[in-house]
Amino acid sequence: MVITLYDLAGAEDSIRFSPHCWRVRMALRHKGLDFEAIPWRFTEKDVIAFSGQGAVPVLVDGQRTVVDSWEIARYLDAAYPDSPSLLGGEQGTAHALFIKLWCEQTLHPLVLRMILFDIFAALHEKDIDYFRRTREARLGMTLEQAVLPPEQGLPQLAQVLSVPRAVLAVQPYLGGISPSFADYLLLGVFMWARTVSPIRLLQADDPMYAWRERLLDAFDGYARKARRIHDSYPE
Repeated sequence: MVITLYDLAGAEDSIRFSPHCWRVRMALRHKGLDFEAIPWRFTEKDVIAFSGQGAVPVLVDGQRTVVDSWEIARYLDAAYPDSPSLLGGEQGTAHALFIKLWCEQTLHPLVLRMILFDIFAALHEKDIDYFRRTREARLGMTLEQAVLPPEQGLPQLAQVLSVPRAVLAVQPYLGGISPSFADYLLLGVFMWARTVSPIRLLQADDPMYAWRERLLDAFDGYARKARRIHDSYPE
């Protein structure tokens, strides 16, 4: 039975921009598992009501329903132990958990403010009011007040990325010589921006750019082939 993944979509079904869902997409490719990614919108809570919560990713594997990208990664390693590991045991799990929390608490808020209106422009019309209301409540200000122009955001981003940049200057992946879920956690942030935004977050001479290129090319270029709102957007 093919695994089903409920995955956040924009106005068009082919625009899949959630960083949390991209973590799972890459995890499934890493495990060599076939899956069907079903487009879902913020306001379609009824569609995933069976999962007991109102956000994606939601993974259905036979009789099992798993929510939250972290729990999905742990489930995939436990359920499919004969395929390449995502977390690499206890030490690898601890390492990935650090990357997860750092991404969510430090990197996500910054990148969100940089691409806020690009996301807004990509939404299905049914999600527009919901997105504004919930994000303004979360940010404590209007979208117009929250948005961070590139000339302010990019220097901040460069500073925030200084540690993973230093790591990737001496090894090809955060996971070492091959990618792990830690890499997919970070890649999700860049796929978030790459799908909807024209802002160039990384320069070609950055070790992180080379790292992202390797991951875009992984699994027969799966991430690189993902639909972007405008193909002319910079890499």
